[in-house]
Amino acid sequence: MSYPWITLSRYFGTFVEAAWVTLQVTLLAFALAMALGLLAALAKESRWSVLRLISGCYIEVIRNTPVLLQIFIVFFGLPSLGIVLNAYTAGVIALGINVGAYLAEVFRAGMQSIPKGQLEAASILGISRLQVFINIVMPQAARAVYPAIINNLIQLLLGTSLLSAIALPELTGVATVINSRTLLYIQTFSITLVIYLLFSNVFSWIGNLLGRRMFNPPLVSSVKKPVGSRVKRRLNVIRGKSLPANNLQRGGLL
Repeated sequence: MSYPWITLSRYFGTFVEAAWVTLQVTLLAFALAMALGLLAALAKESRWSVLRLISGCYIEVIRNTPVLLQIFIVFFGLPSLGIVLNAYTAGVIALGINVGAYLAEVFRAGMQSIPKGQLEAASILGISRLQVFINIVMPQAARAVYPAIINNLIQLLLGTSLLSAIALPELTGVATVINSRTLLYIQTFSITLVIYLLFSNVFSWIGNLLGRRMFNPPLVSSVKKPVGSRVKRRLNVIRGKSLPANNLQRGGLL
């Protein structure tokens, strides 16, 4: 029973290298997606019809076509135009463009969630549009769309598996090669699944941690007090030892 795992232990370094490639592609593509998404969202809200048209076409085309087809166009199609890219670069660009279209709608929804009264008040005070965007719109919009951004990051991580179609040595592609050599289907792909699951949970944990630190009050609620302390507090209230302020107000004592 241990023979399959002993066999796969020889490929431990290969799995680590593939995981590192997957992580690199994910982070680079996500940085590109954030930049493209923000630019597309600003263009979609622009006063210039040309920018709105270009942004709308980009969002609609990318969101309504398969991501695998977009990868093929970047890797196999661009060389016909004289632009030759290796699998690594093509994968980063294709995934960045794809996720950027989704983030554009996320950012736009966050910006539209800002009450119009705040923008009108800022214009009355003579605050420039750039200052309004940096100091008023962005902090509130970032808080509103932060969970969606983390979800898109995780989806981007999982989408790197499609890059095996252009022979990029990421996790899924390497797992396919190892499986063809060992014929250990369940063991090979189980290891790959666990690595993806580990990355996803780490990204989610880091996202929650950053959400607590960056936003006040934190996005994630603080740890609840132990049940015992809550029970004691309620007993003290019943016994009249401590009455919350809201209860005193309701009773007309304050």
